[in-house]
Formats: sequence, structure tokens, C-alpha cells
Amino acid sequence: MSVNLLDFDAAGMQELMAEFGEKPFRGKQLMKWVHQRGESDFDAMTDIAKTFRTKLHAGACVKAPSMLAEQVASDGTHKWLLDVGVGNGIETVFIPEDDRGTLCVSSQVGCALECTFCSTARQGFNRNLSTGEIIGQLWWANQRLSRETARIGEVANDDARIVSNVVMMGMGEPLANYDNVVRALKLMLDDNAYGLSRRRVTLSTSGLVPAMDRLRDECPVALAVSLHASNDRIRDEIVPINKKYPLKELLAACNRYLDRAPRDFVTFEYIMLEGVNDQPEHARELLDIAKQVSCKFNLIPFNPFPNSGYNRSSRDAILRFRDVLAEAGQVVTVRKTRGDDIDAACGQLAGQVKDKTRRTARLAEASPIVFHKQGQGN
Repeated sequence: MSVNLLDFDAAGMQELMAEFGEKPFRGKQLMKWVHQRGESDFDAMTDIAKTFRTKLHAGACVKAPSMLAEQVASDGTHKWLLDVGVGNGIETVFIPEDDRGTLCVSSQVGCALECTFCSTARQGFNRNLSTGEIIGQLWWANQRLSRETARIGEVANDDARIVSNVVMMGMGEPLANYDNVVRALKLMLDDNAYGLSRRRVTLSTSGLVPAMDRLRDECPVALAVSLHASNDRIRDEIVPINKKYPLKELLAACNRYLDRAPRDFVTFEYIMLEGVNDQPEHARELLDIAKQVSCKFNLIPFNPFPNSGYNRSSRDAILRFRDVLAEAGQVVTVRKTRGDDIDAACGQLAGQVKDKTRRTARLAEASPIVFHKQGQGN
């Protein structure tokens, strides 16, 4: 049975070379061919000895997820549905901007955390993605976008990468698939692979505190926390993991992370839900949080999906909320909605999930969901 070379970070590749009876430097050669040049044909790896290439043909492969469907939004955002087998598909999104190209990468088929405002969570959960399936999204996107760039006559160079930033903000909770995600992160940072700086790789978590501590010690990339509420009462309802790791524990973990992280603040992501968490008093509660953790706030207009039970906060409400934070001296941005005409915006990724949790069926069988909105009490 062939091993997929996309599954191995530098340490794993050295172990694999020992199994093949090859010297460690062969692993670095392979990583450069596979990740930097995007090569999957061993015969094209011309500086590798023919005897080693014969071993690779017999016992290895380079296999990234294949494309099931592609959509391109009016703003140039690409969304790909990628096949990960047995009727499951994951969604990967590329967001082009003037000064960067950001790839939003998935870590699981579905998600087990059940955040109430997230379309991915509504699909249920099937399994964790392998390291190869995670890094394979970056490998595949580089090949696809390079071909597109060549087709339209543009010339890419080493100083103008098509994918310059990666955010682990696609389907799934990255820290719930810790080992595979960290191996993929290490490949993104490795100079023999993608060579991205730690500031250009961001992991977003809903707040799995023990795994945050592990990440701080093993691979401290930029950290974003899906906060979405200014107090435990609201967060318990819309981000249920808060019942296990409430705000006090989460904020303490953020401060521990900053002890080792390469950047000096945490990005708090905050989805704007009409009548739920978008009032000025909620913004003032966030100011109390900001006194405890060095941070910036990223306000995210809610992106609707069928039967979500929520509405997007009005533009006026979002701007009033932003102004409370900004006037108190906080760094705050309002995320520009990208790709919403192809359901590629934040919270809209759904893919194809063979749900092992029966969440979709349970929701269909249950009575209509009632969310406790501001002013309606509990």
C-alpha cells in the first residue's frame, strides 16, 4: 500500500526515509519537489536517484483531494468542493485581494461543536481530515491557481505568491483535530515546503483550552478566537463549548498563548446577530475583556443560510457597536463580506457531510428552534 507523501511533515519525512533505506537529505529533496514545485510525478524529480524513484513508485504517492465543483463569486472569490471519499466533500475558499491571497482551509468533514449560527455545524460531523487532506487543499489550490494565472497570461514569481496567507477557518474546529492540523501547520511554515511566516498563518478556534496550551508550545501561529459573545450567558447559548471552557478560562488561555506567540495580540472574531449580541451594552462588556487580553476585534456581519433562526445586524447597529469599541481606543475592523453570492462567506461553508451524529435528522425532527434574543429573557 502506498503512503501519501502529503501526510508527512519534516520529522515524519525523515522517519519515512529511514524506512526506505535512504539518507535524511532525500526527505528535504522530496518536500521541495512536492510542496514547492507541486510535483506528483516521481519521474520528473530529476535530481533524485533512479533507484530511489523506483522505490517511490512502488511505495508512495502524492494524492491531494480532487475537485467535485467550483464556483467563482462576482468579487473573484473561489470556492471549491473537494472530494474526500465515501460521499464526503469539504469546501475550501480562496479570497484574492490587492496585497494578498488568502486560502481558507478546512480541518474536518463537518463539525462537532454545534455553534448555533454556523451552517457547517448544522451539517453534523463525519470525521477528522488527515494531514494530507488538510495540506492537500493548499497544494491543490496552488496548482489550480497557477494554471489559471498562466492561462490569462500573468507571470507568478517567488515574491508574489498566489496564496500568501492561510487561515484555518474552514469547515471544522482545527484544535479538535490537533495532531493532523499541527503537522499541516508545520508544513506551511517549513522553508522546504511552503515557507510562510507565522504571521501569515492563522488558526481560529472556538476555545478548546487544553489544545490552545499545546499549540502555544508546539506551533504558535497567529491565533484567532471565535468569541461571538461578551458574556457567558449568551456564549453558552450560541457557542456551546463555552459551558466547558467559560470566558474566564478562555481569556486566561489567551494570555498564556501570548507568552509564546510570535505576535502580540489575539484576534477576537465576533459575529453580529440581530437582537442577540449587537447592542451597545455588549460592546461595553467587550471593553472589559479587552482590559484582560491584548487583542483586536473583528466584527463579522452574519451570513444567512436556510433555517438559521438568526438575522444579520443592521449596518447602523454594526457601526454603533464598532464606534463604542473604537472610541475607547480598541483596534476594531468590520469584516468585508466576500463570496456570499456563492455561499463562501464566514459561517456558510457546508460541503457534503455523511453525518455520523444524526444532527441534521435530529434538527428536522425537533420542534422549531427558539433562540433567546436580547429583551426576550430566558
